[in-house]
Amino acid sequence: MQTRHFVQLIAMSALWGASFPLLRIASPAFGPMALAGIRCALAALVLALLMRMLGERWPARAAWLPLAALGLLTVVAPFVLFNWAALTLPAGYSAVLNATAPVFGVLGATIAGDEKITVRSLLGCVAGFAGVALLVQLGPIDATPQVILAALACTAAAGCYGIGTTFMKRASARHPPLAAAATIHIAAALALAIPVGVAVPTMQPSTGVWLAVALLGLVTSGFMYWISMRLMREIPASAATSAAFMIPLFGVTWGSLFLGEPVTAGMLPGSLLILLAAALITGFNPWRMRRRLR
Repeated sequence: MQTRHFVQLIAMSALWGASFPLLRIASPAFGPMALAGIRCALAALVLALLMRMLGERWPARAAWLPLAALGLLTVVAPFVLFNWAALTLPAGYSAVLNATAPVFGVLGATIAGDEKITVRSLLGCVAGFAGVALLVQLGPIDATPQVILAALACTAAAGCYGIGTTFMKRASARHPPLAAAATIHIAAALALAIPVGVAVPTMQPSTGVWLAVALLGLVTSGFMYWISMRLMREIPASAATSAAFMIPLFGVTWGSLFLGEPVTAGMLPGSLLILLAAALITGFNPWRMRRRLR
């Protein structure tokens, strides 16, 4: 892996990790569903502009319905769930819980018949769910029913990402990735158009909130997708996966720096178990990657 590739991985992780503090800022002002709709619309705009600039074709009309269904699973549901959880949970919690996505990814691939579950994967699943339980129980905020529900929402959102990966891979094999992503985000924005319209009278955005939404939609959901797709063409998928392991670190860091969220030693056991689970399931080995970088 070249140095520029590694720098891009760090930058992607930092920006994706920053999305969780941004959700904490924007979700109270817009509401979970309206924020998801506006974010999807901005992402669709950026992806459509990229398609025009790169001269890519849109998928055939018959492909739009399956891609729209994929958008409900991999965009609409996780966006709404993470937005709702952001009303209660610190950004660091959500960022760490997002790392359970590989756990659901292996379960989804096994159910779909794309992969066979192994002892290592099974241990990873157990470690992942144990980590979620420890994080909620030992973290710096009390494990109230609302906190537990928010943590379950984050876990469900990560599940949507993980399970959806199998179907996203199939869609990417049938359509150019950028065209599929643009179609998915347009369908997601249309699905959330009515909730956005209903929420307009209750929205209370400030300039700072609009900036947070712009960053979420244009950068973390739109532009960074294009960067990640370009990077995936140049480095192995196993190397690109390493970005997922750095997102919780940045999510916790940004939440602490910009929102003053507490970071305690009680978060460490659960966070480490979740990261261990992701490493077991994906086969990520930081020492092996370090040797490749040399």
